Amino acid sequence: MGRGVRGPQARRPRRLGRPDHGQDVGRGHVVTGPDPACRALGIALEEAAAGRARLRMRVTEDMVNGHGVAHGGYLFLLADAAFDHACNSRGPVMLAHSAQVTFLRPAAAGDVLVAEATERARHGRHGVYDVTVRRPAGEIVAEFRGHGVVVAGRPTDEGKTP
Repeated sequence: MGRGVRGPQARRPRRLGRPDHGQDVGRGHVVTGPDPACRALGIALEEAAAGRARLRMRVTEDMVNGHGVAHGGYLFLLADAAFDHACNSRGPVMLAHSAQVTFLRPAAAGDVLVAEATERARHGRHGVYDVTVRRPAGEIVAEFRGHGVVVAGRPTDEGKTP
C-alpha cells in the first residue's frame, strides 16, 4: 500500500487536473490531467494514495462574495475535487451521486485551504467519502460528504471517462 507522493513532487505540489486513471496513485505517482476548472483556480495536488487525496487552493480576491468572505461554491469545488481524486484513485470510474457540505467558518482572500479526502466505505458500485477543508493551522472551514457510484467503463479505457 502506498504512502502518498514522495520526493520532489511532495515538496512542489503540481497543478491539478482530472485524475489520470491509468496511474496507480497508491504507488506515489502524481495525478494529473486536463481539468480546466481546477487548473483555472490553481488547485494543486499535495498527496494521493488509494482512497485518499489532499489538495490545496489559495483563495483569491475573485473568489470573495459581497460579504467579504470566500464564496461557498469555491469551497465546495475544492472539496468535490478532493472527493473525485480519492474515489477514482484505484478505479473503476466513479462519479458523484450526491454530496453535502457544511460551512463551519469563513475563509478570506489570501487564505490557503487544504482539502483532505478519505474513503469511509466502499461496497459494490457505491462509495462514501469525507472531506475536511482546513486552513494550514488546522482550523476547519468546511466538512463535505460525497457519495459516489461506479459508472460503466474502466479508468484505463483509452483515457476516456463517461
